[in-house]
Amino acid sequence: MINVQSTKPLGMWTTLDWWPPVGWWPEAARDLLVPGTAIGASATFVLPPAASSVHSARSFTSGTLAGWGMGELVDSMELVVSELATNALRHGLTLDEVRHHEPVRMSLVRRGSLVTCAFTDPAAAVPVLRYPGPLDVGGLGLHIVESLSHRWGWSALSPYGKIVWAVLS
Repeated sequence: MINVQSTKPLGMWTTLDWWPPVGWWPEAARDLLVPGTAIGASATFVLPPAASSVHSARSFTSGTLAGWGMGELVDSMELVVSELATNALRHGLTLDEVRHHEPVRMSLVRRGSLVTCAFTDPAAAVPVLRYPGPLDVGGLGLHIVESLSHRWGWSALSPYGKIVWAVLS
């Protein structure tokens, strides 16, 4: 699904209607943009609450990057997308949430040689780097995201939910 233009400021978006507005870029990563970088393109995908959605998100990513002529990013971006999609589906859609029926959305936003992948979910819990023990299963996903991206972070959405993003080139 291709993005539609909008001028709505980030703080006004909710997890129900967030699509990256034209020109959107994570505030904490604006210094990565080369001055005068043209607005590139964006593509958004809704992830159903199923384990197969992680595979679908990777396929969407590889197809989108290939279409943008950025095939060299596919391997790294697929890993980052896998981790962020898994976290959004596992921690962003909990059954005890009143709004658990709201979808997780994934967007890819290109600006020059940089691509941001961003996931929105309805949960309030913030992503945190964990330091699991040697016998713990999992817990290294955000370390993978951090090692492959120039920068990653998150922002709250109004009135609830969040967006978690990572920038790669």
